[in-house]
Amino acid sequence: MLSAEENDLLCRVEGNAPMGALMRRHWIPACMSEEVAQPDGLPVRVRLLGEDLVAFRDSKGRLGLVDEHCPHRRASLALGRNEECGLRCLYHGWKIDVEGNVVDRPSEIYEGDRAPKPIRQKAYPCREAGGFVWAWMGPPDQMREFEPPAWAPSPAIRTSIVKMHVGCNWAQVLEGAIDSAHSSSLHTTDMVPAQVDSASATSSEWLRPSTDKAPRLRVQRTDFGFRYVAIRHPINDADTHDYLRITLFVAPFTVLIPPNNLYQLSILNIPLDDANTMFYFIAWSDGEGIDQDAWRKFCAAEVGVDLDSSFRPVRTRANNYLQDRDAMKQGSHTGITGIPNQDVAMWETMGPIADRSRERLGASDIAIVQFRRTMIEAAKKLRDGGPAIGTSPTHVPHVKLKSFEGIVPKSTQWTTLAVAEEELAFRQGVPAS
Repeated sequence: MLSAEENDLLCRVEGNAPMGALMRRHWIPACMSEEVAQPDGLPVRVRLLGEDLVAFRDSKGRLGLVDEHCPHRRASLALGRNEECGLRCLYHGWKIDVEGNVVDRPSEIYEGDRAPKPIRQKAYPCREAGGFVWAWMGPPDQMREFEPPAWAPSPAIRTSIVKMHVGCNWAQVLEGAIDSAHSSSLHTTDMVPAQVDSASATSSEWLRPSTDKAPRLRVQRTDFGFRYVAIRHPINDADTHDYLRITLFVAPFTVLIPPNNLYQLSILNIPLDDANTMFYFIAWSDGEGIDQDAWRKFCAAEVGVDLDSSFRPVRTRANNYLQDRDAMKQGSHTGITGIPNQDVAMWETMGPIADRSRERLGASDIAIVQFRRTMIEAAKKLRDGGPAIGTSPTHVPHVKLKSFEGIVPKSTQWTTLAVAEEELAFRQGVPAS
């Protein structure tokens, strides 16, 4: 359980909230690259940490992320003309470039030698990698060098992304990503026990070699956050082997969940404000993988079918997430189509910000407890003048981080699996628990 004060510290990101300040010490995904693919294309509304912004790609292909509201009379620049290297407001024609400079004010007349006073719109530096546009929203003098995310170790990586708006706080969304136990219950229709050697993907379901619904969890704190293992009995050779699924929490908002035979899996949980989150589910591979359309169809997250143009699901609390009770009688565990939609139904029905003082946690919640402890400590440390978690100059590059799944002998030390040499240096004096 958390106190109301601790819960606020964990959840709230708007204004001067310590957690929002922590988020701003990291590069934050603003939108997908495909949303702003064309120079002089459609400007895109973006909301991050309680701020209303607009993203665009200018005539030269440069990315901009600026305050949505024109500095003149506050009309929306999302409706503006993206032309001649800037966004031009429809109201009076003021134009803002990707750096936030007001470069044209056609409605103003300046007589004689009186030069117009320069005006700057709020603008955030942008970078592009792994299918995303990333923004630095922190103090300019503390801007960190951008590094590629875990799912972009090389340009050849094939990346497919699901994007969904979730109507609740970011922390309860992220807690779903690090809750291994729920997959054996909530997703049991889609994650099916089978006689396979390791997790395998088909066009309609994921197969896993275990029927165990009560995993034993172990956690190891790290420089980037923590990793944990869910230990299950495999279907075969349970006396001598364990089925391990190792998940990484990469602070402040990334989770690397165990892969299958076709693709790796990453999750981003980006706070739009205190009570809304943008959830990204990423399948990536240096091989065949899964293409974008197939991935979105598998997740029941197709724009125009399952989501509207703003990535809001058509399945909502108001319509009980289109739950099909007849399908439940015929074998569906939830009656809700798509793994992410099943998760969203759980997250949103906790309320906009879950009241964690009323929970009753168990042994399967060890990773949840570790997440809360890690992030509350990190927010307090930053608030008190310390560095942000995961920002050490010698931190492990994210492209070196990997999750893991597989059947191994019981004697295997799980903390040695899928670990790069760069990370071993951070193991000194960091015990597994």
